[in-house]
Amino acid sequence: MDQHRPEILAPAGDTPSFLAALAAGADAVYLGLKAFNARMAAKNFSLSELARMARLAAEKNAKVYVAMNVLMRPSEAVDAGRLVEKLARDVKPAALIISDLGLCSIARQAGWRGGIHLSTIANVTHPAAMPFVRKHLGVSRVILPRELDIDGIRHCAAACPEGLDLEVFVHGALCYGISGRCYWSSFLGGKSGLRGRCVQPCRRLYSGMAGALPLFSCRDLRLDVLVKALLKEPRVAAWKIEGRKKGPHYVYHVARAYRLLRDEGNDPAVKKEALALLEGALGRPWTHYRFLPQRPQVPVIPEGPTASGAPAGATRGEGDNAVAVLSRAVLPGDLLRVGYEDCPGHRTLPVRRALSRGSVVPLSVEDGPAPSPGTPVFLVDRRLPEPSAKIRELQTLLDALPSQPAGPSRFVPRQPHTHRPERKTMDFDARWSWPDGKPREGAGIWLLPETVERAPKGAASKVWWWLPPVVWPEGEAELSRGVERLLSEGARRFVLNAPWQAAFFKEGAAALWAGPFMNTANAYSLETLRLLGFAGAIVSPELCREDFLSLPGKSPLPLGVVLSGVWPLTVSRTLAEGAPLETALASPRGEVLWVRRHGENYWVYPGWTLDLEEFRAELREAGYSVFVRLEEPWPAKVPRPSRSGIFNYRLKLL
Repeated sequence: MDQHRPEILAPAGDTPSFLAALAAGADAVYLGLKAFNARMAAKNFSLSELARMARLAAEKNAKVYVAMNVLMRPSEAVDAGRLVEKLARDVKPAALIISDLGLCSIARQAGWRGGIHLSTIANVTHPAAMPFVRKHLGVSRVILPRELDIDGIRHCAAACPEGLDLEVFVHGALCYGISGRCYWSSFLGGKSGLRGRCVQPCRRLYSGMAGALPLFSCRDLRLDVLVKALLKEPRVAAWKIEGRKKGPHYVYHVARAYRLLRDEGNDPAVKKEALALLEGALGRPWTHYRFLPQRPQVPVIPEGPTASGAPAGATRGEGDNAVAVLSRAVLPGDLLRVGYEDCPGHRTLPVRRALSRGSVVPLSVEDGPAPSPGTPVFLVDRRLPEPSAKIRELQTLLDALPSQPAGPSRFVPRQPHTHRPERKTMDFDARWSWPDGKPREGAGIWLLPETVERAPKGAASKVWWWLPPVVWPEGEAELSRGVERLLSEGARRFVLNAPWQAAFFKEGAAALWAGPFMNTANAYSLETLRLLGFAGAIVSPELCREDFLSLPGKSPLPLGVVLSGVWPLTVSRTLAEGAPLETALASPRGEVLWVRRHGENYWVYPGWTLDLEEFRAELREAGYSVFVRLEEPWPAKVPRPSRSGIFNYRLKLL
């Protein structure tokens, strides 16, 4: 029997990186357009550019996947559908990568007949979800989260029905937050990670321990020789390399390395070559994270460096006299970075000519304030002769392909059935322990083993049970048993925080509401939830006022909103070594946060509460019938908030 050969799937944020992926022998390349993708900070591509690139990829026997993996706002359905129609007609990529249920529906309406891959942002994390997404959404691939170990990957693979395969990250940057469960950047100013605008506040330095440390800045994932374990899983169809904001040097080195490890990894000489390529890829210090369940690694080491790039020198002097003194030779086209993001003097420097070790590079005051003396300098991208020559050759082929502008689209999606807003409103809550006394109408309890076990006699049927925002393979059986027990005790009202959690319920067994962690933001995702059997939905709390007020009039379901309480910045599966729980931590910008463990995950909370109470009347008038408060006991070691926040209510979500 032939050895299983998963795709080497490389990233591309610009044309040189795309060509570098082909030059390295990648089997597929994923990329985004200039809208609707989760890496808007990359240069990305126009439709006409992408059409030529897809033709070149086909000539090289490589596939192209287009990422449209963002939360879709209520007003964006027409634009998204027309973009899909143009892609299907003019580009013909092999698959779309999506995270929003509404976009799945829009794509089918727009005539998309190719593959649909569920992004890791969609948060499909456990085995029971696999047959559910295939049966109800017709997707062809699930991109698994980086937090799974090899056993979890195997359990998910074993649960895949015919027609569904898996994609697994093998290399690249790690987010501290679980994909699809991070609101940090959005909460601090409207630049949503779910919209591709993340400003990476997790990479900042936070004080609260011994000095200011990168308490949430993860090392890069690097599986290298461990990937041989994935060769035994035929359902793992792709090895994914993260890095759409990386340059061609990184893409070429990493894609070539994993191709060598896949094809000839048992040859010691080839293995040595592959590891040398990875060492020269200019990434961050690395970790295999949780991949080996018997030897998991914490990806955050506060005392260690977490910046990307190879050390290349340090700064000297002050003000107009500041310079960078190089500790290594650099080549024309290389890119240097001075310091760290959010630190004074941070900048990137393109190298115009070859410079030797010891060379001095002036730091222009036009680029901002000078860095402090001794600020490290990193080599973050470079142009080596061999890959550069291959890229130039492919660029010549690309330039020779005729270009044709994308044709117009007149696609208009079908409007979902609209729900008449309820006149009666209800206040919900969600808390982590049982309240004193008899639960009132709308009382909510997070479904954990301890809350199920401690449920007062006869109380299970009187509350709304909130399922966690993430279910890991290790906790799936326990959660399923908890649901079964509650149903047997008369519980009939549940708030789910991923659509696939409906797999734990027989049809009609309970009233299911979509929780706020589903990131529901448009009428088409609500229509999909209705077809999946949901009775209502609590919409994404990161919407702005315009979106909040427009959505009920288009919704096929009754709607709720998180009105107040303690909304998390992010939910994570890891905690830095020595990082304190329940203690105030502060960024250089004065942002206070704290961490608490709930179940299998760590929740990072802001040092202030969410409060939209002043907008209750206009939200009720718009059509919301359920108002949610997230209860969370305030930690003793964190100062009581002197203010509250309104998330993005007065902003425009970018």
